[in-house]
Amino acid sequence: MAFQGGGTTLISKDSEIVGDIKFTGDLEIQGIVRGNIMAKDQSKATVRVVEGGQIEGEIHAPHVIVNGLVKGDIHSAEHIELAAKAQIQGNVHYQLIEMVKGAQVNGSLLYAAAKSVATPINKAVAQNAVEVD
Repeated sequence: MAFQGGGTTLISKDSEIVGDIKFTGDLEIQGIVRGNIMAKDQSKATVRVVEGGQIEGEIHAPHVIVNGLVKGDIHSAEHIELAAKAQIQGNVHYQLIEMVKGAQVNGSLLYAAAKSVATPINKAVAQNAVEVD
């Protein structure tokens, strides 16, 4: 997936950030973030957690690519990609998901229908969802 819009913010390999991050454009995490990550622009922003990168907190962004460790829930409004070395310890809320062989999720995969098309039928299906371990 090509990065969309704005500049790229890099949290480099040997860096550790403690606190929440609000960003626009693209955010690439090679180091450690202990805090929540929230995209200001809910249409173009991308969070990428590369191999060796780690987040301890929630992610809220339209596009999320994970190939590292995330300890917390992920809320992706549009697209999430879980690469081969992805390790998620939390729930994944998604609109569209790609998951490569080897990716690990210790939590639930929860489909989040677009708010504009939510119907009582969708809510009933969500209430009757079955978790697979």
